[in-house]
This record gives sequence, C-alpha cells and structure tokens, in this order.
Amino acid sequence: MPDAVQSTPRLRSRAAVISGAVLLGIVIGMTAANVWPVVLLNLGVPAAVAVEVLFLSAYIYWVSGGGPPRRWQAVRAEFFRVRVIAPGEWAWGLIAALSFAATVHASIVLLFRFEPFPAVAFHRGYDFSFIPSGSLKWLACVFSAISAGVCEETGFRGYMQRPLERHVGTTSAVLISSLFFMLIHLSKGWALLGMVPIVLGAGLLLGLMARASASLVFCMIGHTVMDIGLFAYWWTQIAGEFRQKPLSQSGFDFPFLLECAAFVLFLSLTLLGIRRLASMRVS
Repeated sequence: MPDAVQSTPRLRSRAAVISGAVLLGIVIGMTAANVWPVVLLNLGVPAAVAVEVLFLSAYIYWVSGGGPPRRWQAVRAEFFRVRVIAPGEWAWGLIAALSFAATVHASIVLLFRFEPFPAVAFHRGYDFSFIPSGSLKWLACVFSAISAGVCEETGFRGYMQRPLERHVGTTSAVLISSLFFMLIHLSKGWALLGMVPIVLGAGLLLGLMARASASLVFCMIGHTVMDIGLFAYWWTQIAGEFRQKPLSQSGFDFPFLLECAAFVLFLSLTLLGIRRLASMRVS
C-alpha cells in the first residue's frame, strides 16, 4: 500500500509533464504553421511570401531563445535544440534528411500500388487554381513546405519532444511526439487508413533524427523537402500526375520491384545517417 501511495504523485507528475509538453508543442508548432495559409489566401503569393519571410524570421528568433521573457530564453534555446553543428556532421545530416524525404515518397508510391490512388481525396483542400501562373504555384508550394517544415519540427521535435526526453526518456518521447504528429494530420482529406503508418513512421524517423543530431536543422530540411514533393506532386499535381496502376490491374511488374528497392535503399540510408549522427554526438 505505501508503494502504491507513493507512486500516485509520481504518476500524476509524469502525466502533467506529458500533457504540458504535448499541449506546448501543438500550440507552438501548429499555431505558427497556420499563419501561412491565412496570408496566402488573403494577400496572394508575392505579398504572402514577403510576410511569411518576416514572420518566420521573427518566429525562429523567438523560439530559439531571443526576445522576452528573458528568464525563459535558456529554456526556449534548449527546446529548439540550439547548438553549433560541426562540419563533419553536415554530410551525414543531409544524407539522412534527403533520404528521409525520398523514403516517405517511396512508401506512398508503394501504398498506391496496392490500392488505387484516391486523387479527389488528396486534392481536397489544396486548390491552387486561384494562383495565376505556374511559377507562382511552385513558389506557393515551396513556402507551404518551408512553413510546415520549420513550424511543425519546432513544435513536435522541439518543444514537445525535447522536454519529454528529459522526463520520460528518449524512446517514450519519440513515440509520444510521433503519435501526436500522426493524430494532428489525420484531419486531412488524404488521411486514409493506409497513410497512418506512413505518417507515424515519418514522425518516428524525424524524432530519431532530432535526438541523434541534437538539432532541428536536419529535421526541418527533410520535412521541407518531403512537403515540397507532397504539395507539388501528390496534392496539387503541378509537378505531374501519379498514373501507376495498382498491382490488382498491372500484375507483379518490374517497376514494382524497383519501387520496393528504392524504398529499402532510402530507408537504409536514412537509418544509417541517423546512426552516424548519433555516433558523432557520442564521440
């Protein structure tokens, strides 16, 4: 009985830490990420880009420890994982980041070789027809990706995962941040059942990358590159249309073998890059 009584305050304290970190991460990340859609719809591309550059500059300055309140500057810098990245880390960090983006796209291709691609669901909510030219549509895609990459990584892998690492351990922290990353994105029109493990897996890889590198830089790069492809290809189709037939129609063909090989290759490179980053931090 005494052990049970003593464990109750610890459980309550841990629950408070987890809920506080989750709430903080969602507020810091998703509130900022939704500034871009508002300015894009109300100002148009050129003016929206200018406003977003100013906003993201001020946002990064503050979440990384700048500005008031001064007593929370060190905490904000820690949550943002501020540190100087050594020259030797950049190569493996970029390999991990770019391979991560390719892994996600390869996994989506594989998903839609097993079931038909639901183009209508993927396009819902991503209508760029109000943008007058192709170049401006590309610019909108790029800044949509930058906004999501910077803000969501700050929220989920920074302000949510970093305090959790201190209080519940790395494994639990990565799992929790990845779970809520997935849940937040289930509100999207493209959130089919088959996309759930892909989004969860993306969150896990980004969480491991943040922990291994002790930085958000490579997560932001990987997330941004991934989202450029998502916006331009899967969601708006300004980069082309997915025309591969599911295996039920095409049969077990050679392109499917190449797609499987690409997924395995890019996932292996991502994990190798994360492992190398972690070893550099230890050494």
